[in-house]
Amino acid sequence: MTSLATFFSDVKLPTISEVAHALIATLDDEDASAKKVAAIIARDPALTAKLMRLANSARFGARRGVSSLDEAIGLTGMAHIRTLALATCFSDAFPSLPGLDADEFWKSSMACAGYAKWLAGGLGIDGSEAWLAGMMLRLGELLIYQVAPTTFAEIEQLPHLPGGRWEREQRLLGLSEGHITAELGRRWNFPDKIVRALENSSDPMGAHPFCQLGGIIHLASLLADTPSDDPAILDTLPADVVDTLRLSRDWMTARFPSHDAFSAAP
Repeated sequence: MTSLATFFSDVKLPTISEVAHALIATLDDEDASAKKVAAIIARDPALTAKLMRLANSARFGARRGVSSLDEAIGLTGMAHIRTLALATCFSDAFPSLPGLDADEFWKSSMACAGYAKWLAGGLGIDGSEAWLAGMMLRLGELLIYQVAPTTFAEIEQLPHLPGGRWEREQRLLGLSEGHITAELGRRWNFPDKIVRALENSSDPMGAHPFCQLGGIIHLASLLADTPSDDPAILDTLPADVVDTLRLSRDWMTARFPSHDAFSAAP
């Protein structure tokens, strides 16, 4: 089976902008202010324009036009604007790939991010970190395409059952997309907390000690792979992960969000 070192020896590491690197650096900076994040984003006019379009979309619920990054941050929060900016940078860093439905890929990634933030909210923890880790999870799959396109095609074969990609990746490579994305995050200097969550996302119960954020991403990915607005789908989630996270089933059922609410690509 392939080791991470062997796998990455064949990878041409995707290049992300200086703005993205600067935003990543603020993730571990408790003193990072909204003004600082806005100043970093403003270095990239194209990125700023994309975020302004998002800020003026129905998804933000703006009742009036948003005309500046400061207003956008005031409307949705610094953490949300920062993670949206990073999501946009990541989507720009990876080219379209033959045989990959890019629209489905990014919608699935955004759904995973949305469910992760929702689950984090149920636990009263930082939703922005969960959103970012969830959005990143499938980036490793794009690197599998680069290294082993034939293997990638087998992984992507229909049907896409919840957790099916992890099983195929482990069987064919001995690695999951989470392991690969974690190493990518490590090389991009992401905070250890996010790297560890990605590393343990396919098997959170195997982590010692248990990785709370990894468990959240695990459940979020399963929900993203099961487009449904029926709370009954929650009964299919692994009970050991739900119980270890101490998620309230009553809360999840009462607050279960619409899948479509998360599925807009960056």
